[in-house]
Amino acid sequence: MKMLQNTPALRDTVLASLDDIPFPSTSAERPADLLLRCPAAKATPLVPASELAGEVGAAAVHIKDERARMDLGSFKALGAAYVIACDAEEGRAEGAAYYTASAGNHGLSVAAGAKAFGAQAVIFLAETVPVAFAERLEAMGAEVRWRGAIYEDSMEAAARESVADGAILLSDSSWPGYLERPHRLMEGYLVLMHEVTEQLAEPPTHIFLQAGVGGLACACAAYARKVWGDAPRIIVVEPEAAPALQASMQAGQAVVSEGPPSAMGRLDCKEPSLIALKGLARDADDFLTISEADGEAGANKAAQLGLPSTPSGAAGLAGLLVADAGVGPASRVLLILSEGPE
Repeated sequence: MKMLQNTPALRDTVLASLDDIPFPSTSAERPADLLLRCPAAKATPLVPASELAGEVGAAAVHIKDERARMDLGSFKALGAAYVIACDAEEGRAEGAAYYTASAGNHGLSVAAGAKAFGAQAVIFLAETVPVAFAERLEAMGAEVRWRGAIYEDSMEAAARESVADGAILLSDSSWPGYLERPHRLMEGYLVLMHEVTEQLAEPPTHIFLQAGVGGLACACAAYARKVWGDAPRIIVVEPEAAPALQASMQAGQAVVSEGPPSAMGRLDCKEPSLIALKGLARDADDFLTISEADGEAGANKAAQLGLPSTPSGAAGLAGLLVADAGVGPASRVLLILSEGPE
């Protein structure tokens, strides 16, 4: 475990390195309105976890349970499907082909959005992704293409082949020259935190946000700052094997991290989204890495609470269990359970 405090010097250095990158959106109105038109769309529950609060010595712990979001099993349903819905509003989705790489749930959202609006989904997977996930995508009508050993390989293939095939690239990451669609995709994630602000009676003092490329953490942190200001301490949680955000913060610019494959597969991303890195450099207080054992302990604790998930989905919970983040008797902690069990 390693905790990196986001000092003003680190923040300013990273922000200066990303001067041409936009900050994330904090406008939840459009995605909330579009999602209201989807029959499967409804607010996910905010679950009080008094037993966990007692264990960590906090006044309260609340868990935003995303496991049934729009019947797709994770928060990712709010992202790519929202982008395709926006394209459909503008008459650009029907008959189009959307290409993306996925380490898990993002691909399901692309597949669901494409199916809903008469488009084609082509999902690029690295060899670390379970075959069962590929079969689930294919059952939704998506084409699966296996490319490379790690997520970054499959993402490069998706970008390359989308150009060759004249398709639309719909990544959940961002890089120079590819900013508009991921910016809109992250806007969809704001719905999650917008719901939380209406469900919580008091603002949290601590928010633990798991991160892969950083899209979810960035959107949630940006909206939390918009509504609650500087009050919450926001801690970003990543696997030790893939510290894309922490390593970039420490380096003062976006870098590609190195490490072995992680069992926190949905978070096993070695390179950050630039929009997410910029937003979190502004909004996060700490960047925490957790071990594989920590991730497994988080998933086990979620199961004990009657909320079965994965080490990826419960990584924020794992961060709460191991971090020295000043949680005490007056603390109100917010966690996000980002996906259901595999």
